[in-house]
Amino acid sequence: MDNATQTTAANSSAFSFISKGWREVRDSADADLQLMKDRANSFKNLAASFDREIENLIHSAAPSFSVPAIRQSSEIDFMKKLQPKISEFRRVYSAPEISRKVMEKWGPRAKIGIDLSRIRSAIVAEVQETEEEDMDGIVEYNKVRKGRRAMFREEGQFGDWEPIRALKTRLREFEKKNSSVEIFGGFKNSEFVEKVKSSLKAICKEPHESKEVPPLDVPELLAYLVRQSGPLLDQLGVRKDLCDKIVEGLCSKRKNQLVLRSLAGGEPPTVDNDKTNDELDLRIASVLQSTGHCYEGGFWTDFMKHDDSDGKRNVAIVTTASLPWMTGTAVNPLFRAAYLAKSAKQNVTLLVPWLCRSDQELVYPSNLTFSSPEEQENYIRNWLEERIGFKADFKISFYPGKFSKERRSIIPAGDTSQFISSKEADIAILEEPEHLNWYHHGKRWTDKFNHVVGIVHTNYLEYIKREKNGALQAFFVKHINNWVTRAYCHKVLRLSAATQDLPKSVICNVHGVNPKFLKIGEKVAEERELGQQAFSKGAYFLGKMVWAKGYKELIDLLAKHKDDLDGFKLDVYGNGEDAHEVQSTAKRLDLNLNFLKGRDHADDSLHGYKVFINPSVSDVLCTATAEALAMGKFVVCADHPSNEFFRSFPNCLTYKTSEDFVAKVKEALANEPQPLSPEQRYNLSWEAATQRFVEYSELDRVLNNEHNSAKLRRSNGKLIAKSVSMPSLSEMVDGGLAFTHYCLTGNEFLRLCTGAIPGTRDYDKQHCKDLHLLPPQVENPIYGW
Repeated sequence: MDNATQTTAANSSAFSFISKGWREVRDSADADLQLMKDRANSFKNLAASFDREIENLIHSAAPSFSVPAIRQSSEIDFMKKLQPKISEFRRVYSAPEISRKVMEKWGPRAKIGIDLSRIRSAIVAEVQETEEEDMDGIVEYNKVRKGRRAMFREEGQFGDWEPIRALKTRLREFEKKNSSVEIFGGFKNSEFVEKVKSSLKAICKEPHESKEVPPLDVPELLAYLVRQSGPLLDQLGVRKDLCDKIVEGLCSKRKNQLVLRSLAGGEPPTVDNDKTNDELDLRIASVLQSTGHCYEGGFWTDFMKHDDSDGKRNVAIVTTASLPWMTGTAVNPLFRAAYLAKSAKQNVTLLVPWLCRSDQELVYPSNLTFSSPEEQENYIRNWLEERIGFKADFKISFYPGKFSKERRSIIPAGDTSQFISSKEADIAILEEPEHLNWYHHGKRWTDKFNHVVGIVHTNYLEYIKREKNGALQAFFVKHINNWVTRAYCHKVLRLSAATQDLPKSVICNVHGVNPKFLKIGEKVAEERELGQQAFSKGAYFLGKMVWAKGYKELIDLLAKHKDDLDGFKLDVYGNGEDAHEVQSTAKRLDLNLNFLKGRDHADDSLHGYKVFINPSVSDVLCTATAEALAMGKFVVCADHPSNEFFRSFPNCLTYKTSEDFVAKVKEALANEPQPLSPEQRYNLSWEAATQRFVEYSELDRVLNNEHNSAKLRRSNGKLIAKSVSMPSLSEMVDGGLAFTHYCLTGNEFLRLCTGAIPGTRDYDKQHCKDLHLLPPQVENPIYGW
């Protein structure tokens, strides 16, 4: 009986000791946490949470029950040792140094959170039963609140975290003693440890993942500046490959990171320039997006939105010539309009120049003139439908133009862009963009239209070099062409490498041949299959009779090898300003040339020729060469960039020297041309040319409403917008160039000094009468009005 009484008394004493110890811990913790609250005005939530958890622990451990005998004295020792460690932990947290540093770090309005990740890590390690090495502690306060971030770290004095390691060790020892020992009625020591773990884990929640984007460093800023200034540097003579090397050097650090990332992912350690540029774009876009910046245009730019109320996009094709003038810039844009409209996915408008009667008599053949735009439109449509075999549903409009005898070309009068209404101003295709914009004084094309594509038809530099002071003129024209195409186009297509290298340009043949020529070729192939003679004549040349169209090269070759080509006769078809001089020169040199009047290449009289000779090196892409190949003939032409597209055809024979020219002519006359394969015929068609145009001009993206949705992919797979977040230095420079050009072309004296036709700044009264226009009004001096 005495033993039982002593045991009960001992248990009561132990329970009173434990309860008193926990109450002291709680009271002391409450006092210290209240002090932290008063000093930093930020520990309220933590203090309340800590207080609630300790109180819950005490309440859960002290119900109305009898206390059984404690078999192990180590449990009492654990509680005794735990109390001073917790007190030490409280003293560390309530140290004046921490409060002072916290107050210095944040003002009274700042929000402070405490990251008790070390406590959490210790408890989680126990839960997972892992034996981890002790870690150096860092007291870290880190909390993200409305995009603002605060961070406080303290090492050294508070870096050893002795209370936490002691707590971790004691919990491990206490749990391993005997998991079945009951320290309270129905409450085992293992359950007690789990309760402590879960309580502390509830306090220490996982901190938010940091989403802070590091700022750009100086090399990245310089790399982006150099890359965006590429077109301007090119204008100043700095090559693009040099700019790429500079950007690559500045981004070497980023490139090394990409290599390491590739190795980590098991990919070959190759990083090309395109990937480096994409990473640079991603960095710029990420930084700008993290700041909330959204670029909506600048001083020069005026973003437009298309009106697709009818479900279709609007395409306007603007060219510098019109039928019945049989020139490439009159014929090819006409076919382009017909085949773009054939798909019925977009509304197409063809804008061609209207000439007064006096200019019509100088330009159009056979003294053909028109009294009204409607009359000329009917002529154009009839000519087209006879050749394509279907009714083309597109609109034809006219803008005022004047013919320049010196330049042998039509110069627009007034602002050409105003003849496309704002409602229809969506996509513009500028045939010969440099020609259209030499003296353009009006609304900037890229401001009025969402997407502007320029197609370069003519090698103007080659023509100008043949004139007096040609080298000097070509120098100025080259830079003016760069200027206007960069200022007024989003994309430039060059038919061949024979043209000058323009900003924003790519090389692609986007021209096809008249379907009539393909039918002639099919007919010739059928005759040859039946054993009939398809070709009864020898060689011929066809082209406008001006020296620059290959006549000089032709006469030089034939004069040099007159003996080697003894008995060779060449028929020449063409009309032009230099006809008399060309014929007299050939007669003086006693060349075996038979000059005939110019005619359509599809004329029946030309079907029997087997060899087409074209020595011209001034063409960009000779339409007559493509037509001759489509009809199944041999073509003998110079090894020149303008003929690059035709080299894949077996009937195209190219020569590099004059001796090689003689050999190719003899080879063509002695053999029969090969029939075209279906693939070769398709490559020459306008269907294939239209498909190439849509792809290389990025028109497919625009028509599918993807033009302004360029995306960059992060390493984690997420997409980030590029075009909205990143202001382009290149766009700002282009806008400045357009504004400068507008100011200069508004001065009549400067226009005349650079060769403009007098009075072309605005259209004249005759144009107003013919096109039913209002007289031009005085412009507002503000740009674009």
